[in-house]
Amino acid sequence: MEIIPAIDLINGQCVRLSAGDFARQTTYDADPVAVAQRFADAGLRRLHLVDLDGARAGHPVNLAVLEAIASRTTLDIDAGGGIQTDAALAQVLAAGAHHITAGSVAVREPATVQAWMARHGADTVFLGADFKGEHIVINAWVDKSTLTLDGFIADYLAAGGTTFICTDVSKDGLLQGPSLATYRRLVQQFPAARFVASGGVTTISDLEELAEAGMHGAIIGKALYEGTIALADLRTFL
Repeated sequence: MEIIPAIDLINGQCVRLSAGDFARQTTYDADPVAVAQRFADAGLRRLHLVDLDGARAGHPVNLAVLEAIASRTTLDIDAGGGIQTDAALAQVLAAGAHHITAGSVAVREPATVQAWMARHGADTVFLGADFKGEHIVINAWVDKSTLTLDGFIADYLAAGGTTFICTDVSKDGLLQGPSLATYRRLVQQFPAARFVASGGVTTISDLEELAEAGMHGAIIGKALYEGTIALADLRTFL
């Protein structure tokens, strides 16, 4: 299972939200490039970079930070937040992202995202399945869509999608454990999909259980910043 640290950006700084609430924001570091370098120095190979300003604005905002991280580390970066047009996708890839995560746009404009997958490949275009309860949430997690989590996954698998970053918004940033039951069910129901768990990962035992459940990857955010998981503890997964 791939271990993927997360950097969420607001005003160019590393932050974490609690349950997706912008009013419950904690700033952890003013230098996201240094944070990314620490991840790389610890032997981590991936990075999940979320432009929260971009998610709210509807277009990428923190491209300079992405470019700096890409140029100063060898991390394999998947970037999300505000990627809603062909131009935005091109900007993010040009800035150094290896993959993009299509979230809200994948719900609102499936034809656009399917065209991106056809043009760039399913290994480049990940699907962001941000969910609360049974439904996908969009627009920086503010609005509940009519699409269910299962329906979203089934539709994109049929369209050639492979990798789904599944974020349980109700658990994200709360350090209360991941949605193991949901992930176990998804792995059994959709064996062809590669699922990445996001939201709630708190301890090494959480990671061990996610690996046992058959997850392709696990994103760790607040646990690294709060110290409930130390970078040194991740060596057994590398």
